[in-house]
Amino acid sequence: MFQKTFTPAILAGICISIGCVVNLRVGGVAGAVLFAFGLTTVVYYGLKLYTGTAGFIRRQGDWMMLLTVLLGNIVGCLLSAWLIAYAQPDCVEPAAKILAGRLAKGPWACFLLAIGCGFIMTTAVEFARKGKVLPMVLGVPVFILCGFAHSIADAFYFLVSPLDVVLQPTVLVVYLSEVLGNFVGCNLYRWLMLFTPKAD
Repeated sequence: MFQKTFTPAILAGICISIGCVVNLRVGGVAGAVLFAFGLTTVVYYGLKLYTGTAGFIRRQGDWMMLLTVLLGNIVGCLLSAWLIAYAQPDCVEPAAKILAGRLAKGPWACFLLAIGCGFIMTTAVEFARKGKVLPMVLGVPVFILCGFAHSIADAFYFLVSPLDVVLQPTVLVVYLSEVLGNFVGCNLYRWLMLFTPKAD
């Protein structure tokens, strides 16, 4: 189970990192739209992405699988960050600005922003599973332009930033708040529907 999940999770982290790179280099609406390549690649190849998995947890054993996915995604982002920091150093400064912005907002605000991203991502993946690609393609630029926090994208942005900044204890606190916020957002629709009376 670990090997079947971990490798596709690493690849998913790499795919999202590619989206991050183009967003850093292009920026604006164009960068946000082109970022969608990362998610479409993840869905096309059936890779394991934390924000595409967290909203579909149903069994007790799935929790270990979700943790494996998260760790694999971070490893994929770490490998990509090392490569990009060396080969495309112009990405370091804009990534560091994103990290600085998250730190300025603090854990609570990042948690709330991550909820919005999680909701959009689970909705996009749900559409994609039914063969509808447009909501998935639109969902990515929507969450980016809204300023919502995607924990896997931020793993890349954080890891490509200067090491002395990344090693601040507050970075881990902010990051964990995003992971938790994404989980809440990914499950928001399902949880709220539990309180909705079923039609007769």
